[in-house]
Amino acid sequence: MKKLTLVALIITVALFTSCKSGSDRGQLVSAKTNKKFFPEKPYGMVLIPGGAFTMGKADEDVAGSFSAPTRTVTVTPYYMDETEITNGEYRSFVFRVRDSILRTKLAILAEEANMGGGEPIEQKKGDASGISKYGFIEQDSTDNAYYKYMMDNYGSLGDINSPTEGRYLNWDVDLVWDTGDFPDEYYAEAMDSMYLPVEESMGRKRKIDTKKLVYTYLAFDREGAIKKSRSTKDLLKKVEVAIYPDTAVWIKDFNYSYNDPMHQDYFWHQAYNEYPVVGVSWNQSKAFCDYRSEKRNNYLAGKKKGSGREPSFRLPTEAEWEYAARGGLEYAKYPWGGPYTTTDRGCFLANFKPERGNYAADGALYTVEAKSYNANDYGLYNMAGNVAEWTNTAYNPSSYYLGSTINPNVEDNTNQRKVIRGGSWKDVAYFLEVGTRDYEYGDSARSYIGFRTVQDYMGTKMKEKNK
Repeated sequence: MKKLTLVALIITVALFTSCKSGSDRGQLVSAKTNKKFFPEKPYGMVLIPGGAFTMGKADEDVAGSFSAPTRTVTVTPYYMDETEITNGEYRSFVFRVRDSILRTKLAILAEEANMGGGEPIEQKKGDASGISKYGFIEQDSTDNAYYKYMMDNYGSLGDINSPTEGRYLNWDVDLVWDTGDFPDEYYAEAMDSMYLPVEESMGRKRKIDTKKLVYTYLAFDREGAIKKSRSTKDLLKKVEVAIYPDTAVWIKDFNYSYNDPMHQDYFWHQAYNEYPVVGVSWNQSKAFCDYRSEKRNNYLAGKKKGSGREPSFRLPTEAEWEYAARGGLEYAKYPWGGPYTTTDRGCFLANFKPERGNYAADGALYTVEAKSYNANDYGLYNMAGNVAEWTNTAYNPSSYYLGSTINPNVEDNTNQRKVIRGGSWKDVAYFLEVGTRDYEYGDSARSYIGFRTVQDYMGTKMKEKNK
């Protein structure tokens, strides 16, 4: 007992003695991080200040008010994309997944070639020939003690079940897509595995097998963590999503209709770069959010200064979407405020289905560019019309009666009905109203549903009351 008391006394003395050199003069002060945090507005986003608003349908819509009765809801501040995610932006996601899969195949083949007596598979950044240029990048263990420790003890830097085992791919060497310039047969073998079988090709032109473009990420089961205390390993769920948009939605959504040009060109042709991506399911939208988060945080991890990591990008909740769509206007029917869909000069304010089905009356037959018409008072474009948008909320007709009034959200993985908002180019004006609720199944893709992302704002930025 005396020995334990003596040890505790020594530890206590050592603790307070070690603090003598500080400048706090024995007072309680905040722990220093040697870093200052400065919020940085993400590119292409606008800040939506937190605040309270009246959420739900107007009194005149008796039927709609059953599932969306008015109530006062408060949301915290967040950033939101000023436009829907475009074809060009989503295509960068597709390219990244495609290139990651191909580079992994090349690195593994380079490793197999080395086992057969070929050139070294792990190359420092320097000269190499053939497929060996695409081998895993070797880390200098004399400069990277962590790399040496992990490889000696675990044989991996990350998931031992992943193809790369956490090792680094060589992104400094350009991929070769011209068949006449393939460096060797190993490279040709890796490329061949990415394409559709020869019997499914037309002529000499082969196409990428889009079913192989699968994005893998880990999702944390928050519901499971709340219901029952379990280890982190049990709460991490591996999610695999085929991320290529379903371009056939332009055919499947409309019976006996000629939409072949949209089917063939809408996602890939440069004429549609700035148009909203469609044919993307709720699950694919979630995968895009994870990709965007990792892309940003990997960049920050490589910088010596900065916060090091930012909040993840995600889909907006239903309440966040409606709050942003209203643009600070109370009891507004549409994002622009007024009760009409045209200006006093007869110009349409959104892309939808007006005049008993005259799609072209508003200036567009299908979708329009993501930055079209006038932005609302928060600077957001097309919060009504163009394409409906996925939210992170599961649809429950009773959620307005039972849910919280602070950042309300129904997150239910067993409920495949996901709320969509805003209406689309093929919808009548009713679905453009900021209070109208609608839903679609999360594994479905449509030619009239897209999405935009949000990111939490670190701190408090509340909307100022009108004086």
